[in-house]
Amino acid sequence: MSSPVLPSHGRVRPLGLAQVSLTGGFWHERQAVNASATLAHCESWMERLGWLANFDRVADGTTGPDRPGWPFSDSEVYKLMEALAWETARTGDQEAEAAFKRLTARVARAQDRDGYLNTCFGHGDQPPRYSDLEGGHELYNTGHLLQAAVARLRTHGEDDLVRLARRAADHVCRTFGPGGRAGICGHPEIEVGLAEFGRALGEERYVEQARLFLDRRGHGTLRDIPLGRAYFQDDLPIREARVWRGHAVRALYLTAAAVDVAVERGDDELLHAVERQWERSVARRTYITGGMGSRHQDEGFGEDWELPPDRAYCETCAGVASIMVSWRLLLATGDARYADLIERTLYNVVAASPSPDGRAFFYANPLHQRTPGRAADPDEVSPRAEGGTRAAWFDVSCCPTNVARTLASLHGYLATSDDDGLQLHQYAPCAIGAELPDGRRAAVEVETGYPRTGTVRVRITADATAPWTLTLRVPAWAAGATLTDEGRTREVAPGLAEVRRAFRAGDVVTLDLPVEPRFTWPDPRIDAVRGCVAVERGPEVLCAESRDLPGPAALDALVIDTRAGLKPGDDGALARALLPAHPGRAWPYLTHRADPAGDAGWIDLPLRPYRSWAQRGPTGMRVWLPVSTPHPEGE
Repeated sequence: MSSPVLPSHGRVRPLGLAQVSLTGGFWHERQAVNASATLAHCESWMERLGWLANFDRVADGTTGPDRPGWPFSDSEVYKLMEALAWETARTGDQEAEAAFKRLTARVARAQDRDGYLNTCFGHGDQPPRYSDLEGGHELYNTGHLLQAAVARLRTHGEDDLVRLARRAADHVCRTFGPGGRAGICGHPEIEVGLAEFGRALGEERYVEQARLFLDRRGHGTLRDIPLGRAYFQDDLPIREARVWRGHAVRALYLTAAAVDVAVERGDDELLHAVERQWERSVARRTYITGGMGSRHQDEGFGEDWELPPDRAYCETCAGVASIMVSWRLLLATGDARYADLIERTLYNVVAASPSPDGRAFFYANPLHQRTPGRAADPDEVSPRAEGGTRAAWFDVSCCPTNVARTLASLHGYLATSDDDGLQLHQYAPCAIGAELPDGRRAAVEVETGYPRTGTVRVRITADATAPWTLTLRVPAWAAGATLTDEGRTREVAPGLAEVRRAFRAGDVVTLDLPVEPRFTWPDPRIDAVRGCVAVERGPEVLCAESRDLPGPAALDALVIDTRAGLKPGDDGALARALLPAHPGRAWPYLTHRADPAGDAGWIDLPLRPYRSWAQRGPTGMRVWLPVSTPHPEGE
């Protein structure tokens, strides 16, 4: 089955990519742009910067210490190859297939006879193999190679990439397996690559090696660094950790692997440890956008309630990794809360990163941009992860390829099945078909304008000889949602709504979700946004942009009157806001509270989807808006 994640068992089963197809709407458009622009854009930049030629130079014996790119640049090639494999399977695109084969040939030539494959270590005057496990990323690169091979194996079958990936995995097992070197990689990824590659091939020893790497972590195996061993998640064993900490992407890749190993080994203790970490991290260390990582210094998690909007890092790759974790937990448990976080992260982190043309990206995703950034030069590499505008490429360019592989396989995250039916977790125009174990066929077409509109019509497209269960997720924010079936309408609570009967082709089940704009108040323990409010509409977080105000300074001054409520806007909402004039002062502190008075200066403030901020050009932006009235609970 062609699915990015395919556990041997779980509460629900993923559907193969051939069983689900997007037929229109927002995500279909994003997939089309990804295919037509982003994939070639990524390959072009890696060619231009010499990252692809690194493989040629290893094969030709001409590589050396002057190798261009960071030690992890090989991984970007592998993530692009994974995206190309999914895309070829999705559309049969011959250009994507040709690009995949072209890259495979170049990578294959660089592999050593014993299976080792890396362009930064072990050749010519380069440092020896595995001489820098903390920062060398050798095993990290191999992990992404294995994930690319999984995509190819599940969509195409055995080929040159799968064979060279098997040799690389065998090399890792020989080098780091029982009786070998007791090391781990500073950047987790080999674990999730080995676990999924092992599942795809039925090779138990690869899953076992992933387990071994997981069990070694948290015992001070890696050298200490100024940021501390928590940066590597090497400070506490996974089973003992209560919350995610350290570098966000590292923590989340490691957690995804922990779920894989827990499921394959029937290790409930490990699975429950991950669920516990998810719960606390989501409750205390996650932004309203679903973004994770509040510290720039280590691209990492801060402490509980440390969620400053203007210093939010929220790396795009952390958003992708968060989806990886939540999807695995959803498959294991069937719990709707994991799909809720996936939806939030998709619309407000992953969708925010690429420009509409698919050729520029956000790396960091702050929730407050105080001044408009400088328009990025489309022909320059951005040296910074942040800057307020999307950049064509980065010195550390992990995010574009991560977005590319996620979008290429996105339809695999919409729905699941079990022995009794079909579960819809994300809503988009699509066609879905699944064969149930007893021969029943569950097939539907989804018609919706979601998230702009909240009506989701599920049309049955195959007769059933026996009853089966259609399950629809009701998002946590959707209080007052209704479900209509056979002319009867009932209110459905957030969670899972079920309809079970013998469906006939042409039957329609309709879910109506309230997507009107709404205020969202922060937990008062989040100091950085106390006294502020955010606005959401359906699954989308909205924001204010300085382009819609008299000037950038107005963004800092404005306050919102929550008593006036919200009105629908063209693409979001309108809030009643005051733009008070603040006189110049020699000292920014007062002995009394400065409170805006009167109605002068009140405007209807346009609020737009956060994912689209800065698409009209450089701008200031903020998600959390100061309020001019007390919180309703304090009145």
